[in-house]
Amino acid sequence: MYNSLCQINDDLSTRPELAEEYSSNSDNTEWTFKLRKGVKFHDGSPFTADDVLYTMSRHYGDKSTSTAKPLVSDVKEWKKVDSHTVKAIMNSPNADLPVILGTPQFKMIKDGTTDFQKPVGTGPFKTTVFKPGVRSVHVRNEDYWRDGANVEEIEIFAITDKVARTSALLSGDIDLMQALDPKAIKQVESTPGVGIWSVPSGAYFGICCMLSSSPGNNRDFVMAMEHIQRREKIVKSVLKGQGTVGNDHPINIAYGADHCSELPIRPHDLDKAKFHLKKSGITEAELHVAEVAPGMTDICLLAQREAQKIGLDLRIKKVPNDGYWGAVWMKTPLNVVTWNMRPTANVMINLAFAPDAPWNDTAWADERVAKWLIEARSATDPAKRHEIYCDLQTLINQESGMVIMAHRNYVDAKTDKIEGIGRMPLGSLGGYEWPEFAWRTDV
Repeated sequence: MYNSLCQINDDLSTRPELAEEYSSNSDNTEWTFKLRKGVKFHDGSPFTADDVLYTMSRHYGDKSTSTAKPLVSDVKEWKKVDSHTVKAIMNSPNADLPVILGTPQFKMIKDGTTDFQKPVGTGPFKTTVFKPGVRSVHVRNEDYWRDGANVEEIEIFAITDKVARTSALLSGDIDLMQALDPKAIKQVESTPGVGIWSVPSGAYFGICCMLSSSPGNNRDFVMAMEHIQRREKIVKSVLKGQGTVGNDHPINIAYGADHCSELPIRPHDLDKAKFHLKKSGITEAELHVAEVAPGMTDICLLAQREAQKIGLDLRIKKVPNDGYWGAVWMKTPLNVVTWNMRPTANVMINLAFAPDAPWNDTAWADERVAKWLIEARSATDPAKRHEIYCDLQTLINQESGMVIMAHRNYVDAKTDKIEGIGRMPLGSLGGYEWPEFAWRTDV
């Protein structure tokens, strides 16, 4: 339905999209975006600089409630140069701005838009039916500005039961499904005509120990929770090998040079866990768990069994996915979270660990995080940048309330008749960008 100024490639580099050209000055304090001419919204109106300024105005300023606001907080001003040129004037250097603008939060909308029940974008499909959480139907935009939209119509609908979702694929009722249950991987792989679509990523599972209340505000309790994690077993047994071990910070090897490989993986150590639990004085706790990603419940049940071995009565309170993010996440002392991978380490840490981040999972506020994020964005020397990110990952590992036990591949499934899906690791089915590029081989 929508496009961005920049598009993110499978390797997390960027390429032009609605901005046909973009460049910065020598110190990355000013970015210029030259907009593509001849692009039209679904209602026929032209895409211009006014639409860019309106879109970005929703993400900054005192009145903005956008959860993506921290990502562009260092943009001082967006300026219209002419009808098809805009400039971003920065408060501090930022080499990551193009990739930030390629994330879903910054899809371009029409100037003045307030009603999103009838989406109007510049993208390859037009929406004809939109029932949030139930069903949507999208038809090909015949006036799309570039080649794409290889099918006439796409229908997207919710099948919340994971068994029913898999059965629908195996029976041929659907062509694609996201979030395949790891327990069903062998079944799908052994069924002719269908297969899994697995993309390694930095997406992660987490247990949030809220630092604003007990028991999370006790550092020894958090360390006990970290040391009971069976990280290798989670990857092998729960994720069926479709992931990597976590290290209580969000940046894994999928982030390339920004990953701090020098930081040792925190081991499964029941003696240390027992020591810290005794020091904390805590003997029982309740963990609210929803299946926010395939395998989350099994991971927490494994932690519960390990907790029993050190004398911690960790009660698992299973809650439904419906309403979880509004009623439970960040509201109960112990809860769970899953995060999609973000295009850079800076974006990921900024969203979930910056002191003023709306989605700061554990209410952990350390001003060093904000300071070092700015320094990392400003760094032009790769070695210095890596050093700063290592400091950030070490700080999160040692002082936050987040227990990150594993990173997961995006494991989806599809019929063999569907081709063209990318491997961009920022979300299911090629980072949610599949509608424009997928096609059927049987038509």
